[in-house]
Amino acid sequence: MPTEQHIKTAMQSYIDCFNRDDLEGILSLYAEDAVVEDPAGSEPVRGKAAIAEFYRNVVNGTTRICREEPIRGSHANSGAMAVHIETKVEGATIVIHVIEIMSFNDDGRIASMTAYWGKGDMETR
Repeated sequence: MPTEQHIKTAMQSYIDCFNRDDLEGILSLYAEDAVVEDPAGSEPVRGKAAIAEFYRNVVNGTTRICREEPIRGSHANSGAMAVHIETKVEGATIVIHVIEIMSFNDDGRIASMTAYWGKGDMETR
């Protein structure tokens, strides 16, 4: 079972890899059978190969994750973080405010990531 510190460190590494456009670094954090649901309620992306394809569409040099609050741990194998995602679309900056929940397997890899955001959480700057 991963420690709370391991979970928080892995979640910060996820942000750091994303912001460096390090797709391989992001994928190294995930378990082979992981699931991504972004946004919550959408069709889950299952397995590392499908997750790689998902991230290829968003790790693109123009999208960044900014943490809004400290990463929070739990008494189980999960953590949460409030972030906003900034991306450029046709010259405008789109900001999406998100809560990301990650659960971890016993090997300390991300087993699932669920991103909670809706249309009302988006703004154009």
